[in-house]
Order: sequence, then structure tokens, then C-alpha cells
Amino acid sequence: MSEDTETHARLGEIGLTNFAPYLMNRIMGRYNAMIREEMADVGLTTPKMRTLAVLSVVEGPLIRELAVYTVVEQSTLSRALDQLQTEGLIRREADASDSRAVRVFLTDAGRATFETLWPHMAASAARLFKGIPDEEQRAFVATLQKMLTNIRKHEI
Repeated sequence: MSEDTETHARLGEIGLTNFAPYLMNRIMGRYNAMIREEMADVGLTTPKMRTLAVLSVVEGPLIRELAVYTVVEQSTLSRALDQLQTEGLIRREADASDSRAVRVFLTDAGRATFETLWPHMAASAARLFKGIPDEEQRAFVATLQKMLTNIRKHEI
């Protein structure tokens, strides 16, 4: 039987607490809620925080790449980038090989803002894994990486 015609158990049979996409949404919703106050204290929204987080580890991505990394719609990302640039937290530069393409970079002020938020993000992430042995954490992350590979549309 092909994947398209394969019979799957109904959600009622599986139950919400056994349906991985539901659990992942719940977990990310709680994670975002745990850091929302700290984000607001430094003037960040979720798209702006994700942008600074990505730029803290990826040097000068193209805007289309940044949209993939941040999991933010390009129109929402564009507004966030406008605000971040106005606030002096990022800078945009034309790509050296394609003047129509734009790369985004973190400024020193942007890095400082992210570094203020990072301890809260790290503590919230650690809370997710409280009581879970390191080996299980590594296995879980490896599984998530495989799942992302299975469904991704981009190479990043």
C-alpha cells in the first residue's frame, strides 16, 4: 500500500497525548510563553527574537534563507527586519555576487540584546529536559533532526 492510500488510525484512536505534532505544538507554545516576558523586556517579538538567535550563529544569510531558519513568513520577517534595523540591531547589505539579493548581519547592539535574552532561552530549554537523561536528550534531538529532513523543503 502506498503512503497516500495507507490506512491510518483516527485521531480519536491515537489520542492527542500520543500524536507527536500536537505535542510539539504544545511544547513550543509553552516554551515561547516562558520567554515572552523576557523578550518583551528587551523589546523583542518572537520573529525578532528568532532573527537575532539565527544571526548569532549564522553569519550573513540571505533574507530567503533567514526566513527558512526563523520559520517566519517572509512578509512578517520583512517587518521584523525593518524594526530591527531601525533599532540598530541588524544591518542589511547587498550580496557581493547578486546586487538584488540582500544579506542580513547582526550588529554589536543586536548581539548584546540577544546575549541578554539567551540565558532565559537556555533556562527554558533546560526546563523542557528536566529529569531526562543526556542520552535520551541526544536521541530525541537526533530524531527531530531526522523528522526535519523527512519534511523539509530546503537544504537548510
